[in-house]
Amino acid sequence: MHGRGGQGVVSGAEMLSVAAFHEGRHAQAFPSFGSERMGAPVMAFCRIDDKPIRLREPVMAPDVLVIQDSTLLHQVDLFSGLAADGYVLLNSRRSYESLGLADLARRMRPERLVALPATDIALDHVGRPVPNVPLLGAFAALTGIVRLDSVIAAIRGKFDAHLAGTNVAAAQAAFEHTRRLLETTHA
Repeated sequence: MHGRGGQGVVSGAEMLSVAAFHEGRHAQAFPSFGSERMGAPVMAFCRIDDKPIRLREPVMAPDVLVIQDSTLLHQVDLFSGLAADGYVLLNSRRSYESLGLADLARRMRPERLVALPATDIALDHVGRPVPNVPLLGAFAALTGIVRLDSVIAAIRGKFDAHLAGTNVAAAQAAFEHTRRLLETTHA
């Protein structure tokens, strides 16, 4: 997961790992960042497996890339190590092509590339521009690695009742948005 400080990158990876735990799987989440300040680039990793995870190093060949801030797209090579059959989930209203990622879009499977306005969804439901929870809902719809009900359980475990309710609504809206996008990709 890539984003900027204050966007919930680390919390998003943690909630994803908790969602996997709810399914009886093994998971680990950990951050990697330089200067700890609002707006600085932040990266967090989440590993999910059916067997115990012994690795403790950064993920160099991700199966899924979640990009919470599109301003990072051309600052660093976010796509290094990502296989052609990997997934990319991008927080943006714009298409991959309009963001200068036409080469990536041609190289990847189209049903594994999703751009959705996660910040807008967060603003609509939570009232804050924090895209992490909507992206978790979209992650469940796009990859099937975790179920939406597991993501919802992780959200409910993270927030108080009011914030949990608004965040669950954001995750559900992003899940449905992503499913509609995928249906048009397959049509």
